Amino acid sequence: QVQLVESGGGLVQAGGSLRLSCAGSGRTFSNYHTGWFRQAPGKEREFVGAISRSGVSRVYADSVKGRFTISRDNAKNTVYLQMNSLKAEDTAVYYCAATRTWTTAEAMAVILYDSWGQGTQVTVSS
Repeated sequence: QVQLVESGGGLVQAGGSLRLSCAGSGRTFSNYHTGWFRQAPGKEREFVGAISRSGVSRVYADSVKGRFTISRDNAKNTVYLQMNSLKAEDTAVYYCAATRTWTTAEAMAVILYDSWGQGTQVTVSS
């Protein structure tokens, strides 16, 4: 498994932007497809978006499409989540996760991912 550490969370006003980072270590990060998930208090963990290990394929949840962008820099072993036009309902703990087996059709499945970070809090004030 690869070890993952998220950073970049914080408090932002509605309409603002944040960029989260997910740093991977312990294995060859470029061999892993990476997803972003979030969990708000009292709610289930939900899919935000994912990127293939090469960075060619990306998939997003409808709720963030057009506002969030996932990218990766394999030379830095890091995946990014750029979040623009943030809304109060984006408030959650954001997690990155990694898997070696992945298709765009399966990317939303929590069970697919076997490595998880500790999460970073994003709070959007309205």
